[in-house]
Amino acid sequence: MQQEETKTASPCAILVAVDCGEGVYDAEASLDELHELLQSAGYEPGPSVMQRRESPDKATCIGSGRLEEIRQLCSTQEADVVVFDRELSPTQLRNLERELKIRVIDRTMLILEIFASRAQSSEGKLQVELAQLQYMLPRLSGQGTALSRIGGGSGTHTRGAGETQLETDRRHIRRRIESLKQKLAESNKRRQNLRHRRKKNNIPTVALVGYTNAGKSTLMNALTQAGVLAEDKLFATLDPTARSLRLPSGRHVVLIDTVGLVRNLPHHLVEAFHSTLEEAAQADLILNLCDASSPEASVHLSVTKDLLESLNCGETPILPVLNKCDLLTDPSHLPHVGKFVCVSARYGTGIEGLLDAIDQSLPQIHRRMKLLIPFEKAGLAARIRRNGSILEEQYLPEGLLVRAMVDQQLLEDVRPFVVD
Repeated sequence: MQQEETKTASPCAILVAVDCGEGVYDAEASLDELHELLQSAGYEPGPSVMQRRESPDKATCIGSGRLEEIRQLCSTQEADVVVFDRELSPTQLRNLERELKIRVIDRTMLILEIFASRAQSSEGKLQVELAQLQYMLPRLSGQGTALSRIGGGSGTHTRGAGETQLETDRRHIRRRIESLKQKLAESNKRRQNLRHRRKKNNIPTVALVGYTNAGKSTLMNALTQAGVLAEDKLFATLDPTARSLRLPSGRHVVLIDTVGLVRNLPHHLVEAFHSTLEEAAQADLILNLCDASSPEASVHLSVTKDLLESLNCGETPILPVLNKCDLLTDPSHLPHVGKFVCVSARYGTGIEGLLDAIDQSLPQIHRRMKLLIPFEKAGLAARIRRNGSILEEQYLPEGLLVRAMVDQQLLEDVRPFVVD
């Protein structure tokens, strides 16, 4: 007799939005995004409840009538969790769980949950844990459940004399936060050393940033064949990936894929991932990628631009790149962003044009030259290759004839060997 396979149902989530008109983003679009976030986290999105009011209720965020509606929905839908599309205060979180007798999370907690499941590198895991602990510390209720939701919590700690379990948990979390900060500081130092070496060798850095699910990893693969995870999921890429890229001019650059962004990105995450996001801040060029087929494309570009400005990237050139142009049905929906490049990373359309645009947008530190280098100066050719690139070479009786991109630091050394 064949045994029937049992499929575990995804936990059902009730979505709640409270629109107080204080945001610059459309509440319904944000609720749609919450729906995607829930699917990405493995939940089954159920019915949604929206209330427009002047300000959130201090006790429960939402009015008593809507609270009763949510309670009934939880019963009829056999819901496992209620998710609010805004950050809840510790008091609101406790009151809602007491009233609804079900797990309640907010947008920040959901995003942290997704980040925790996506982190691959040790640094990424440390960053997520730090953000989780910093967020949960003021929300510990003494019910013994908070730490079990965090990767670093074991729930069993030695209690000091006269100390409650809640106090013990808080002490443990504070100690762990300090430990994580120290480890991340060491990791950041290593990252800074790598950046310093790239700068010293005149290797420009191009940072690929943009809204989550815009196709950054697919574009990274199209440009460099990096083999980066490319899924149709929010936050499929969490850990930054760096790959070498050769431009049409022969110039070598380092292309860095960064974590996807969303509107109202929790500030705890921005703080915890500061060293990772700093890769964009320190880049020579930023590619701001968005999904051209999305009706929210302009908002997505704006969200990314706002975060980049908060990281003091105002001096860095930014090149908007509109991906998924193969899905664009109405060109009039394209965001008005001035100069931009249209591509389809999936099908490779527009990639050559993007490479040319990157070449032209980067600060020019190399000069195209034709040189005849005597054989006794062969070391000079090696230096040109190391700090620039040799596009063509031909061995002649008098020496090595090359067409090369020469680093500006070598201009004086190569000047005697320039040929017409």
